Amino acid sequence: MTLRVSLLLGTAAALALGACTTNPNGSMGTTLTTTQKGALAGAAVGAIYGAQRDDDSNNEGEDIAKGAILGAAAGAVTGNIIERQQRALEQVMTSPGVQIINRGDYLQVVMPSGLLFASDSAAVSGQAQNDLYGLAQVLQQYPNSRVEIYGHTDSTASDAYNLDLSQRRAQSVGGILTAAGVNGARLSMVGRGESQPIADNTTEAGKAQNRRVEILIRPTS
Repeated sequence: MTLRVSLLLGTAAALALGACTTNPNGSMGTTLTTTQKGALAGAAVGAIYGAQRDDDSNNEGEDIAKGAILGAAAGAVTGNIIERQQRALEQVMTSPGVQIINRGDYLQVVMPSGLLFASDSAAVSGQAQNDLYGLAQVLQQYPNSRVEIYGHTDSTASDAYNLDLSQRRAQSVGGILTAAGVNGARLSMVGRGESQPIADNTTEAGKAQNRRVEILIRPTS
């Protein structure tokens, strides 16, 4: 067991050192890309999986090393795909206010409601449709992912009304993506209503932030 733990820690340490990069100020640091983070996470998971399978009487620890190497490779591939997909989205989704956030193991696209919809409407505006068609194009280039679409509102109306409006808005965004060629089986559309605010609903600025659609793109392989 001691050998197993040593191999696991040694593998993770080697990957961490390999992931170190030079910071803009010239000093060495541990600024990790998504690819490198994926490699680290994959190595840890692979090593644990290898440890569970390690029943070799002559080569104790070999399965741990193999699992860590395979896990690191798989994690790095996933991280690299996320980075490339993020850059592609940044090229095609150019409307003011759109955020494309790399969360490490998935991408989060935040679109303000004011860009997408007129007040009290679930019809997608022409400008937003251009962004969504660009998103659809990227999703088709990277087909191995599932896409979660969440509608959010502020707290101005009743809970029931807001929930219904947010659901219709999420479905409208999903409908545009499907019409643009994305396989509907990849999509899930959920209305959150006013239940998950990200800002203060007592101010107009906060309400504007809370009115949004979030699209999560999660790699499946």
